[in-house]
Amino acid sequence: MFINLKPRLVELEIVELLEYAMFPDPERVEKTLNQYRNEPSHEIYGIEENGAVIGLAGFTLQEDGTLHLRHIAVHPEHRGQGYGRGLILELIELKQPKEIVAETDEETVDFYRNVRFDIVSLGELYPGVERFHCVYEVNPAE
Repeated sequence: MFINLKPRLVELEIVELLEYAMFPDPERVEKTLNQYRNEPSHEIYGIEENGAVIGLAGFTLQEDGTLHLRHIAVHPEHRGQGYGRGLILELIELKQPKEIVAETDEETVDFYRNVRFDIVSLGELYPGVERFHCVYEVNPAE
């Protein structure tokens, strides 16, 4: 089931999932949680199965129809089973963006590549860490 997680951001399982999608510095995590709690433009949804939230996606949707995927995470026990792709598909159905954009690192870029995002290297934005710009056109010109 695809659900809005904003009212549940105090739950430990959701905080832990969000930590998988970011550097788990406690101050940074709390700042991010507060953005999702307090800023109407910041939305966060998840996949719940058998009473447990096993994946989440946090994003903003711009007026031009661009969905900026800020965080996406699937619990390690459920990775490789299509839940990440499912989160993307649910967001497309729910929000109907024209495109989805994300920025990621080498560790996660293959996920975006496998979901058919176009990938462009941004180079080393941080010493020793290559970053990638990922774009998925929802209804590409045929």
